[in-house]
Amino acid sequence: MSAQPTQTEQPATDYSFDESEFWRTIPAWQNVDAETFGNFRWQQQNSVTSVPGIQGVLQDLATPSLIADIEAGLLKTPMNVRLTPYVFSRINWEDAAADPVRRQFLPLGSEFIPDHPHAMDDSLDEDGHKATPFLTHRYPDKALFLPITLCPVYCSFCTRSRVVGGSTAVKSKSTYGAKSGEWDATFEYIRNSPQLEDVVISGGDALLLRPDQIRQIGTTLLEIPTVRRIRFATKGVAIMPMKFTSDTEWMDALAAVCRLGQARMKEVALHTHFNTEQEITAWTANAMKALSEIGVRVRNQSVLINGANNSFGCLRRTTKKLSSLLIQPYYLYLHDMVPGCEHLRTTVRVAETLSRRLQGATAGFNTPRVVCDAPGGGGKREISSYTLYDEESGVSAWTSPTAKPGEMFFYYDPIQCLPSGGSGLWMNKAEITKRLAKFKAEATAKAEATRV
Repeated sequence: MSAQPTQTEQPATDYSFDESEFWRTIPAWQNVDAETFGNFRWQQQNSVTSVPGIQGVLQDLATPSLIADIEAGLLKTPMNVRLTPYVFSRINWEDAAADPVRRQFLPLGSEFIPDHPHAMDDSLDEDGHKATPFLTHRYPDKALFLPITLCPVYCSFCTRSRVVGGSTAVKSKSTYGAKSGEWDATFEYIRNSPQLEDVVISGGDALLLRPDQIRQIGTTLLEIPTVRRIRFATKGVAIMPMKFTSDTEWMDALAAVCRLGQARMKEVALHTHFNTEQEITAWTANAMKALSEIGVRVRNQSVLINGANNSFGCLRRTTKKLSSLLIQPYYLYLHDMVPGCEHLRTTVRVAETLSRRLQGATAGFNTPRVVCDAPGGGGKREISSYTLYDEESGVSAWTSPTAKPGEMFFYYDPIQCLPSGGSGLWMNKAEITKRLAKFKAEATAKAEATRV
């Protein structure tokens, strides 16, 4: 007789990936062959960027109620619409309202709720830590280089919605493309800052840097003796994986940077962004094979999104499937407190519970660190490392003793997720003001008492 499975056993993970021509379910693309669909230029040229574009591609699948809801959403969101055919096709358009991929990229007016009173355009205070117009230096040994504010897709939950993606009905922006001649001051600052060992190249999205710009940035940084690691941040593996199999010039440039890194004993990594297993297909596997062959390390950073991936089952499956393709799960972020995203956020307690469940579900090096990027520039803090947490009012206090000694930072859970007593507190300005003042005093006293 075979042994009965124990209560703690998990089902075996299915490591097969969608090899079907799934895009043919979209009326406008039903006659597009795999060779055409797998060309990065076709993906870019056929990206969906407007409501008429959505209607034209979906045709009869675009019901009047769905289109009206999308139009209403675009009047409220700080982000524009841009979806590659690949990611557009991963949405189940028969039930778009409930689809986790749609929820990430295409806002519906019916989903929106008012922003939290403490929401901030620049929740992480990146602008407040600018060392040059293109460089944010917040951590002692790491800097964030933002050479571009354009992306191949625009995420509804973008933490840089204040600058990325062009102006919308509710947000005016001054976006910029990559201009190599304007980066000299950034490179000079890094040369003159010997404590800087780690540089993240993000934006926007590094995928839209030209091959010569990939070479220029990678070579210049790796030739600075004190720089030990560089990371190109791109959502490309998740939303346009065919870039890595069909854009030979871009891949040749990345490969040249990797070779230089290997020769100098310096790490060259690519950080990407999957949130659900629905975004992983055979195209992903092909992209990762190409990236693996040139020796670039690939890590994943996810955002915890209410209604998309805020369940243990989803996170476990996604984590294991990414790991099977040599994509190392790295961070799982509690959603930043940026405008237009209140319906996508969840609580510190939910994130903490998921973190505990993920630990032990797979190998430790393939278990993402669940973190709160503390508002105001506190940096990434382990989700259970708060100094104090008041679940009723939804406020948590955080310290960063190494990066920001003596400072305290506060995160606020979404009001709609609080217990009834807590949501009622926020309806009474005098009462919540008193409650928050008391909480902050208690948190400060506790931090002082435990300071090492």
